[in-house]
Amino acid sequence: MAKRDYYEILGVDRDVSAADLKKAYRRVAMKHHPDRNPGDKAAEDKFKEASEAYEVLSDAQKRAAYDQYGHAGVDQNAGMGGAGAGAGGFGNFSDIFGDVFGDIFGGAGGGRGRGGPSRGADLRYTLDLSLEQAVRGTTVQIKVPTLVACDTCDGSGAKKGTSPKTCTTCGGIGQVRMQQGFFSVQQTCPTCRGRGTIITDPCDACHGQGRKEETKTLSVKVPAGVDTGDRIRLSGEGEAGMDGGPAGDLYVQVSVREHEIFTRDGNNLYCEVPIDFVDAALGGELEVPTLDGRVKLKVPAETQTGKLFKLRGKGVTPVRGGATGDLLCRVVVETPVNLTSKQKDLLREFQNTTKGGKNSPRQRSWFDGMKNFFGDMKI
Repeated sequence: MAKRDYYEILGVDRDVSAADLKKAYRRVAMKHHPDRNPGDKAAEDKFKEASEAYEVLSDAQKRAAYDQYGHAGVDQNAGMGGAGAGAGGFGNFSDIFGDVFGDIFGGAGGGRGRGGPSRGADLRYTLDLSLEQAVRGTTVQIKVPTLVACDTCDGSGAKKGTSPKTCTTCGGIGQVRMQQGFFSVQQTCPTCRGRGTIITDPCDACHGQGRKEETKTLSVKVPAGVDTGDRIRLSGEGEAGMDGGPAGDLYVQVSVREHEIFTRDGNNLYCEVPIDFVDAALGGELEVPTLDGRVKLKVPAETQTGKLFKLRGKGVTPVRGGATGDLLCRVVVETPVNLTSKQKDLLREFQNTTKGGKNSPRQRSWFDGMKNFFGDMKI
């Protein structure tokens, strides 16, 4: 039976680009893949047919021969081994499979790939700071347990004077092909675990790992204005890589402890300032704490609980730049306790002079509202 045109099989024009050709093959192959059509002989034949077409057209030399001579040009091509025999008939079908389906089945494009150096893992360290340290910035020393390159074997894992041997199972590639039916799957070599080499005489210091545990002391410069959740990256201070690969990074996660006086909200700071009712009624001057020291706060007469006073520029300077925040002081009028008999008598005398509610406008309006509420109720 005459073979179908390869371009027709993949549904593309003869001037199709390599990228579009690959997309077309992937679309057709995924549609007729045996795993998606178990027991369907027709789908399996179409899958083999599409694979044969792509194997020829994806090769520039074979495609040129096919364009000039048709099937006769590629059937006689050296190394083809008879393309018409189906997927099992040509030698590099597994390469096509890995190239197009590697991201799905974890083939040549996944994992560590071929044996060789690999990057070390990133590490995370939680750094506890006081509010003062976070706002002003500081430099702290931290100790981080990590894996470093073994200085005895220079990270090779082999005893001094020896060297790792090429893995005989994978030939140093780090991966092997496993045949599954009419196609093959590329997997990590079980002997060398993807490294491509085997250590026959391991280093006594690291036991062949090429790395050993060590606690490093690092100096971390904390910029002013950091807050909980911010991260400081120390490049190359993570775990050492395998087989001489680059080290990972260390991420220092900032956590700011609660402060006994101040609460932070973005770039602003908040605090509560207790005052006695005499200062609240008559007004006065108070000392208020800031992160830079004490400042004077003028409280006007008849100040009520909850009143906010803003001290501009006494907050936090943003770590990424911008205007410095403010300090907002919330006044809390404190009721006196442990009164003497004389103090109680004076308060009663004062109370007698304020009857009628003219000195307590909020209290009077509240009682008026309560009377209206109960007056509206029908019993």
